[in-house]
Amino acid sequence: MPDELLQRAREGDREAFAALVEPYRGELQLHCYRMLGSLQDAEDALQETLLSAWIGLSGFEGRSSVRTWLYRITTNRCLNVLRSSSRRPVPAVPLPVPAPEPTRSGEVLWLQPYPDVLLDGLPDQLPGPESRYESREAISLAFVTAVQLLPPNQRAVLLLRDVLGYRASETAELLGLTEAAVNSALARARVTMDTKAPDRPVAADAEERALTDRFVEAFTSQDVEALVALMTSDAWVRMPPLPFEYHGTEAAHRFFSALFFKDLGAQHREIAALVPVRANRQPAWGEYVRDPVTGGLHLIGVLVIGIAGDRIHEITHFETTVASYFGLPRTLSGGELGK
Repeated sequence: MPDELLQRAREGDREAFAALVEPYRGELQLHCYRMLGSLQDAEDALQETLLSAWIGLSGFEGRSSVRTWLYRITTNRCLNVLRSSSRRPVPAVPLPVPAPEPTRSGEVLWLQPYPDVLLDGLPDQLPGPESRYESREAISLAFVTAVQLLPPNQRAVLLLRDVLGYRASETAELLGLTEAAVNSALARARVTMDTKAPDRPVAADAEERALTDRFVEAFTSQDVEALVALMTSDAWVRMPPLPFEYHGTEAAHRFFSALFFKDLGAQHREIAALVPVRANRQPAWGEYVRDPVTGGLHLIGVLVIGIAGDRIHEITHFETTVASYFGLPRTLSGGELGK
């Protein structure tokens, strides 16, 4: 059947081409996301990849699988994106309060979360024999953020070798490099990843549920002491595309104390609800505040937390531009919240 589809596609049958590439669409978009860190950029890169594949189908000689051929096009398309232009983060909505002094300014301001609903629809595609990362770890925000700090070639090599499991010789052919260049790039990339994305203990389901329940209670009640008590000593608080990053419980305490300060009159916002979703195989919520005039609820962002054992090691707030991917409405009534 694949050979028949390939032949029909080569003859100009667009429906056959769509059927040929459809089994790989989800994993290719995920690969673009890991390369680029932005779901919106990943969607654009995937569309350009499929267009390139359609135009270049006559040049596919069948020496590799269709899947590997598509990964070659996808990876090189993402490399072109990374090399051809600087990243332009969308304008950030300012904080409702003056930001306390951050630990540092973030380097990955274009980062966006990846909805689990897109991950759940992927086929059960096992990685190759050379892979080092489990699928859950290789989609975490910590992993994707660390990947964005790698130079383009190192980024591509690491993902092809350690996530997808291609051999060095296959990776070299995909990228048009020598095996020596691939091995050198991989060694340097692994050093960065070991530093920027260290292993974290995985929470059991019961631990995660108990921790997320406590997090929701502390966050919606704006209880800074209770919230910080749930965090590891080296936890990060981030808000891309805002550059402010806070590291450690003392910095997190300063940030949330400023954010939740209640003597600000009209500036203070009551956090009315956290509506659960999931992103990057991590707990996430749509964050809603109450309009003091109408009483309705307005979405102000998407929160994603990283969990290490029985503590939170990362809290990331994303803007509402990603809300539609999670099925989160911009407004809710009190009646809808109770459903």
